Amino acid sequence: MPQQKIYLVGAGIEGWEGFGAKALEVINDADVLIGHQRHLDIVPDFKGEKQVLGDLSIMLDFLKKTEKRVVVLGSGDPNFFGVARFLLRNLPKERIEIFPSVTSVQYAFARIKEPWDDAIFVSVHGRGLKGAIDRIVASEKAAVLTDEVNSPAAIARELIARGAEGYEAYLCEDLGLSTEKFTKTDVKGLVDIVSSPLNILILIKTWEPSLLHYPLLGIDDEEFVTAKKLITKQEVRAVTLAKLRLQDDLVMWDIGAGSASVSIEASNLMPNGKIFALEKNPQYLAFIRENLKKFVARNVILIEAFAPEGLDALPDPDRVFVGGSGGMLEEIIEAVDRRLRPEGVIVLNAVTLDTLTKSVEFLEDHGYNVEVTCVNIAKTRGLTEYKMFDAHNPVYIIAAWKGEE
Repeated sequence: MPQQKIYLVGAGIEGWEGFGAKALEVINDADVLIGHQRHLDIVPDFKGEKQVLGDLSIMLDFLKKTEKRVVVLGSGDPNFFGVARFLLRNLPKERIEIFPSVTSVQYAFARIKEPWDDAIFVSVHGRGLKGAIDRIVASEKAAVLTDEVNSPAAIARELIARGAEGYEAYLCEDLGLSTEKFTKTDVKGLVDIVSSPLNILILIKTWEPSLLHYPLLGIDDEEFVTAKKLITKQEVRAVTLAKLRLQDDLVMWDIGAGSASVSIEASNLMPNGKIFALEKNPQYLAFIRENLKKFVARNVILIEAFAPEGLDALPDPDRVFVGGSGGMLEEIIEAVDRRLRPEGVIVLNAVTLDTLTKSVEFLEDHGYNVEVTCVNIAKTRGLTEYKMFDAHNPVYIIAAWKGEE
């Protein structure tokens, strides 16, 4: 005998009046109504059994066994950061029917009179802030569902720490209630606001701090905080980035990041990607932190580790740049080879013939096709009324990939 359907019904901002005719029909015909207490209170005259939504595993066990007609109440659209994701993952889809209503996010955007089709949507409810902040700072417009711990003030502090405070902020509290409130401010203004636990934060970018005078590619070496000779030079950096064949949403590892100049320019070229800059030297870490803040490197994540030890916890990479190996070149290549995704690319920069030879040998031993580009840079320098070329040491850029030549 087929089991009864489970109806997921979203409650609108208006409460009872927000239900459509079909939603009201399935509620009236239900044997059991499950939801948070504020949702159950919307239907005080319901004649069947009411269950307060608590432990999702307990509800799931009940739904798997019951033959009763069940309605699960949620807010707005249950498919939008709601209970639908959990139930669709754990129950046959043919058992589930969804009746969405206007979401609180839709309502909030309507009230502040801003389009929402170009926004990203992030929930920090019961989650950590780090991943959410990575997404927010890579976007022009964001709607954030918060909680008491990951509050608008906490989000604002994280944005300020990342140098990404250039947002207009709308704090939308207690939507649909008599205490409904909208506050327009900026990121710094959010820090001092104690908000209601029921809120949505909308952030709209209005300006980009510190980046007005910097190019997308080809930032001058002098703009980076670094130790002498630590940086990948501007021209070499450009060729290195070209050999990495970057695309918008890839995962990249920058091993031995130094000043993070490659990571920072890569972040400009792949704003929806994730870049993990690995560095262990305390002096270099200070340089990286300052550079990441200066250039608002939205999606560069600093990993304080000495490769290959720090690689295990990272997501598998599509691209890997090795700027420094600390004498662990073979171990790094072996670790990267185990994790590199199909069609992935490795790029190494070498300044000595020894490193060049070892790199090519190790990569070919692991089945990679290898291409080496020797970059010889000479730049003019003044000499009284004449100009001469000042030659830099050659750099060998080694690109490796598997598959066809």
